[in-house]
Amino acid sequence: MLSFAGPGYLVAVGYMDPGNWATDLAGGSRFGYTLLSVILLSNLMAVMLQGLSSKLGIVTGRDLAQACRDHYSRPVNFMLWIFAEIAIAATDLAEVIGAAIALNLLFGIPLPWGIAITALDVFLVLYLQHRGFRVLEAIVIALVATIGVCFLVEIILSKPNMGAIARGFVPSAEIVRNREMLYIAIGILGATVMPHNLYLHSSIVQTRAYDLTPEGRREAIRFSFIDSTVALTFALFINASILTVAAATFYTRGNTQVAEIQDAYHLLSPLLGVGAASVLFAIALLASGQSSTLTGTLAGQIVMEGFLDIRLRPWLRRLITRAIAIIPAVIISVMYGTSGTAQLLILSQVILSFQLSFAVFPLVQFTSEREKMGEFANGLLLKIAAYTVAIVIAGVNTWLLAQTIAEVRR
Repeated sequence: MLSFAGPGYLVAVGYMDPGNWATDLAGGSRFGYTLLSVILLSNLMAVMLQGLSSKLGIVTGRDLAQACRDHYSRPVNFMLWIFAEIAIAATDLAEVIGAAIALNLLFGIPLPWGIAITALDVFLVLYLQHRGFRVLEAIVIALVATIGVCFLVEIILSKPNMGAIARGFVPSAEIVRNREMLYIAIGILGATVMPHNLYLHSSIVQTRAYDLTPEGRREAIRFSFIDSTVALTFALFINASILTVAAATFYTRGNTQVAEIQDAYHLLSPLLGVGAASVLFAIALLASGQSSTLTGTLAGQIVMEGFLDIRLRPWLRRLITRAIAIIPAVIISVMYGTSGTAQLLILSQVILSFQLSFAVFPLVQFTSEREKMGEFANGLLLKIAAYTVAIVIAGVNTWLLAQTIAEVRR
C-alpha cells in the first residue's frame, strides 16, 4: 500500500486548486448547500475516470497522450493536443490568480505584481524535480494536509446546519432548471474532473515498480485505485468544506453575492467572530495554488511529449505555459481589478469542463478495447458506466452552450 501511495495525491491536488475555490464559494454563497450533490457526483466520476487512467498506464505502459498518438491520425492528434493545452492553460490561469490573491491578502502585494511573482515558481518546480519524485510527492502531501487542517478549523468555526448538509448531497432538479445554478454546477464539474489529470495519472503511476505479469499488473491496478480513491475522498472533503463554509457563513446571513475569494477573506473573521479565520483561509489558498502548480508542470510535459514526441527543456516548457496564463491575468487585474479576476477564475473552470470530453472519450475507448487491454479491458457494466459519464459531461456542456447562444441572440 505504502509503495503505491503518492500518485493519487499528485492527481488530487488538481481537484482542490483555486479554480475549485471560486466555483465552490460562488455555489455556496448563492445557492446554499444545494450544489453539494454536484461536488459528490463529480467526485464519483473522478474516482472512476482516474481509476481508468491508472489502469491504462499500468497495463499498456503508455500514458493517455501516447495512446492517442498511437491510435489516431496526425490531424486528430494535433487537435487533441491543442484542446489539452487549452485545458492546461485554463488550469494554470486559476493557479496564477489564486496564488496572487493569496499573496495580496497575506502580504498586501498588488495583484499584478503577485501574478508576476508566480512566474518564479518555475525554479522551485525544477529544483524539486531534480530532488526526486518521492520528495515532490511528500511536499504535495504536506501542502494538501495544510489545506485540510485549515478547513477543518473553518468548518468547526462556521457551525453549519448538518441537516441542510445532508439534504444538499441529494441531487435536485432545480440545478438543471436554473441556468445560473447550472453554470456554477458545470464550473464545479470542470474544476473537479480535470482533463490534464487523466494524462498525468496514466503517466506517473508508471513510476512504481511492479511485476510485468497479469498478477503483478492486477495488484498494481488494485493498489493504485485505492491510492487515488483515498486521495480523491480527501479532495471531496476539501471542496465540500469550502462550499459548506460559504453556505453557513454567507448564504444563511443573506450575503448571497460573495463570489469573490477576497470578499470571503474579508467577511469570514467579522461574521465568525474569530480573527484567525481569514488568515487560515488565505494560507490554505496559497497552499492550494502552490501544490497545483507542481502537478500542472508535470502534466504539461507529459501532454507535449506524448502527443507530439517533442521534448522541450522543462524550464522553457514551464515559462511558455505560465506566460499564456499570466498575460490575460495581468490585463484583467489591471483593467477590472478583483471582480474581473474572480469572473476569470470561474470562466477558466467552465472552459476546463468543455475540454473534458476530448480526454474522457479516448480514455474510455482505449480501456474498453480488448486489443489494447487484453483481459484488463472494461467489463460490460464498467463500460456502460464510463460511457454514461462521458455522455453526461458532453451533454450538460452542449446544453449550456446552446442556452448561452440563445440568450446572446435575444
